Amino acid sequence: MEHDSHTTWEFNGSFYQPSAFLMMGIPGLEALHYWISIPFCALYLIALLGNCMILFIIKKTQSLHEPMYYFLSMLAVTDLGLVLCTLPTTLGIFWFNMRRIGFDACLTQMYFIHILSFIESSVLLAMAFDRFIAISHPLRHPAILTRKTVMKIGLVIILRGMISLLPIPFLLKRLTYCRKTELSHSFCFHPDIMNLACADIKVNVFYGMVILLSTVGMDFIFIVLSYILIIKTVISLATKEECLKALNTCVSHICAVLVFFIPMIGLSMIHRFGKNVPPLVNTLVAYTYLIIPPALNPIIYSIKSSHIREALLRALWRKSESDW
Repeated sequence: MEHDSHTTWEFNGSFYQPSAFLMMGIPGLEALHYWISIPFCALYLIALLGNCMILFIIKKTQSLHEPMYYFLSMLAVTDLGLVLCTLPTTLGIFWFNMRRIGFDACLTQMYFIHILSFIESSVLLAMAFDRFIAISHPLRHPAILTRKTVMKIGLVIILRGMISLLPIPFLLKRLTYCRKTELSHSFCFHPDIMNLACADIKVNVFYGMVILLSTVGMDFIFIVLSYILIIKTVISLATKEECLKALNTCVSHICAVLVFFIPMIGLSMIHRFGKNVPPLVNTLVAYTYLIIPPALNPIIYSIKSSHIREALLRALWRKSESDW
């Protein structure tokens, strides 16, 4: 990424490929980028500190070494990855107007953003499965979700994201591009890059749609099915107190699912069908999708999970005692 508003072109017969793209901050509010960077910095800081805190507490607290918190650790690592993918380019634009990003660097950033998004979706599904087993089969839960099983699930999640998205950069690299090189966001996003091409992009559109529906789409459907089964189990419980106690263990996860999937679905719909949507709306939805979940997830789990909250208070108490 360089502080340069000009891009050069590689010419090979009728094949054009830009050496770089120009990223966009918040359209129409360029003069306010310094001030706008303040809430962004706050969100990034909350996301970084919050997720690091979750990982530290789970690692140090023996009682949290169980499937639910292993999956929460995976979610925290994924959120840290998403933050670190978008932070340099976003703050680079807000602080230094560094809009230029190399073609290959852009494809690399795009690949990791999409991989991490797919991993987050899969982790949320794994967490829904964990809640279903814990509520429907509490006695068998430790035997079903052993540490080895959780590790295998984590490995499958990573491999699924990496392999399913591997063709995307190559499909973009084969395209010839128009002279326009301005992206819609302060990061690289597959539909955004694809729409700058001056070639037939039917293969890209088809593959992108198939992968989205077969991964994130299926994850969402199975999460909904898990909660239908959970509700069915909870209704059969003897007392109202038991029902509320069982449902209370799911509140944090439901919030995390909504915070992640609502903006993701909104952004996908805008890129595919919202040609008349104002650029500002497109930009705000994209930031909501990539920055808000990593910042909110640690807060949601710290507030709603009594085990995380108690472990955090114990850690703070020990620190205050050592300071004295």
